[in-house]
Amino acid sequence: MNHSIYSADRMTHLKVVVVALVAGIFVAGVGISSRMNSDQGYTQTARTIKAGAPVTTATSNSSMVR
Repeated sequence: MNHSIYSADRMTHLKVVVVALVAGIFVAGVGISSRMNSDQGYTQTARTIKAGAPVTTATSNSSMVR
């Protein structure tokens, strides 16, 4: 058995390509199916966060950054 990919024969290269293709299809299928199952009709609402009044500290001598 030769452990180098450079001196491998044609069938070994074909096996590597087939295994990579099957693994890629499996990962894509899991990703698509998990995305399809997560959408159960729930809608997302945007929340608005408003800024309050600026706050200064009396004990620090550093300038306020805006």
